[in-house]
Amino acid sequence: MKWSWSQITTLNRIAQEGSATVSELAVAEHVRPQSMASIVSALLDGGLVARRSDPNDGRKTLISITDEGAELLARIPTMRETWLEAAIERHLSPAERETLANAARIMESLADC
Repeated sequence: MKWSWSQITTLNRIAQEGSATVSELAVAEHVRPQSMASIVSALLDGGLVARRSDPNDGRKTLISITDEGAELLARIPTMRETWLEAAIERHLSPAERETLANAARIMESLADC
């Protein structure tokens, strides 16, 4: 399945900050609660998050990451790198690839400042 940017950022927030309610996630991601409910619903359907009752307030439902969700997040950097390498190879000329490599070296030197 192809996941949207908002779904991945929400999943990452849950992984980094822990379980949260849909309302808390909506505030943190700066979206309407209805929009977050839709995001969470897709994540639930995909098995990336699970619902459970808040042990401190039974009226609330917490959303937490599943093992499958954590595995997806762990795979993203490799998938992104593979995609980028293929895109560069397919769409850039040798001269453009050289320009990109030079720009990357310049950016790395700036990062070391």
